[in-house]
Amino acid sequence: MKSLRRPRWGPATTIRVRLGLALALALLPVLVLGAAQSVLSFNHETQEAKSALQAAAQRSAATTKARMESAGVLLETLSPGSVGLNCAHLLHDISQRLPGYANLIRFDANGRVVCAAESVPADPQRRNRPWFARLPSEASMTLVSRPGIAYAREPAILAAVRSTRPDGSFDGALAAVIPLTSLRPELDDPGLPADAEVAIADRAGQVLSATRLKAFPNLPAAWTEKALKSNGVMAYARDREGRMRVFSIAPLVGDELFVVLSAPSQGLISWAQLNPLSGVVFPLLAFLLALVTVMLVTEQAVIRWIAYLQRVAAIYARGRFTVRPLAAERAPPEIRDLAETLDAMAATIVARDSSLHDSLAHKDSLMREIHHRVKNNLQVISSLLSMQERSLSDPAARQAMSDTRQRITALALIYRALYQGPDLKRVDLGPFLEELTAQLLVGEMAPHPTIATEMHADPLIIDPDKLAPLALFSVEAITNAQKHGLSARGGLLRVEFCVMGPEAELIISDDGGTSRGAQATPAEAVERKGVGRTLMTAFARQLRGRVVVEANDFGGLTARLTFPTPEAGTDL
Repeated sequence: MKSLRRPRWGPATTIRVRLGLALALALLPVLVLGAAQSVLSFNHETQEAKSALQAAAQRSAATTKARMESAGVLLETLSPGSVGLNCAHLLHDISQRLPGYANLIRFDANGRVVCAAESVPADPQRRNRPWFARLPSEASMTLVSRPGIAYAREPAILAAVRSTRPDGSFDGALAAVIPLTSLRPELDDPGLPADAEVAIADRAGQVLSATRLKAFPNLPAAWTEKALKSNGVMAYARDREGRMRVFSIAPLVGDELFVVLSAPSQGLISWAQLNPLSGVVFPLLAFLLALVTVMLVTEQAVIRWIAYLQRVAAIYARGRFTVRPLAAERAPPEIRDLAETLDAMAATIVARDSSLHDSLAHKDSLMREIHHRVKNNLQVISSLLSMQERSLSDPAARQAMSDTRQRITALALIYRALYQGPDLKRVDLGPFLEELTAQLLVGEMAPHPTIATEMHADPLIIDPDKLAPLALFSVEAITNAQKHGLSARGGLLRVEFCVMGPEAELIISDDGGTSRGAQATPAEAVERKGVGRTLMTAFARQLRGRVVVEANDFGGLTARLTFPTPEAGTDL
């Protein structure tokens, strides 16, 4: 095959060299702007102070969470034995010994106060409060910053655990009222910056308790939401006195409360002017410049040629191997080599496909010849059996010979359907059953009266391994119907084949003849055992199916074979 000629107009510069030079030129502005960003970035001391403030907030939150967990353990420990004559005395004694609790309260299942360490304000709606309604279905501690009424004289949270009876049913709750001042961390942490202040805020950003309220503005809700997602957030804002401060926010109790640390922001004005420029605008411009440059060069040197080869490959995938990638002559050397490889591959596939088609055609011819010869041999055997049958005088022997000949005829019909059909491996079951039924009835037409047939078959393509036992089952069922149901004065033979999703069903039935005469009743025929019935059961097992022979409403018998639908498919 003639190779694609090299271009005359350009040097043989590889794609790696082109991309290397393009990337070097594109990233040069990034290096320059990166140096400018280093000059204008935050000084090291400011970053350390910011990190220390955030770490202190997380430590404060961890300490407070440990205190809350201790409260939960206390409540769960007291809950089983908190009802009794000394309930109020017990709760009062505990609240006096353990600092940090404004009140300990025992509620019954309806939200009424059973006993308490201190007085409890009335709340007729306590049973319907969301926090109390959650207790019957929650095993862990429930914390709420707004329980509906004020349980203490200062801002506080309510921690409650459920109480259960011995049978496991809900028996109320034990609650602890914890002032926010007891949860607020102290300012003696050596890691805190100078003039730091501490506060506790809710999810909406409202400050509930603070060491100095003026150092904290109303926090935006977006800060608390971000703190929940990242377990902490740093932000800058002005306090109530108009001074710029840095705030560190960390979750304190679930998603209800947050600890907020505030410290003066040193050099924040200069950072606000210079850091966005150096940290965002310059790197973004440099990145965009580098990206555009690389994309343009890559598009011209690589992408458009790869897309071209993809289109050629897609044409090859559709079986059109005569197209050649001639336009790739102007591409870099690697692309040209790949195009030549595709061209050579197409030529090889064309040659191999031609050889395979010839081999398949020869194989099909051999297979059809084999099926034809097998069919002829079976017909010879059938003819020999027919000659032998005519020489016999014993009716039982003649009948046995006739039954064997019919079975061999069914097998011969399978091979004839294979070599005469378009597919050597599969057969359309509907026409096959029609022809098989016709041959069985015509072969026995002389000694029997006229038999009418009704045929219905759903479309199904089946392979010979499944077709052989199905055909032999049909032979036995039709033969039995001829012998025992339609032998007197003829009648109607029905053959139905239905595909019902994962299962298929073959039904062969007769109407018992127009006049039964001395034939057996349907009940007696069902109980009859013989070689035919045994063979029908064996063929059903080969198909992994089941067979039922029963009397029908027309006075005859019905043979019903149900088996898994073959996987050959239902498309004609």
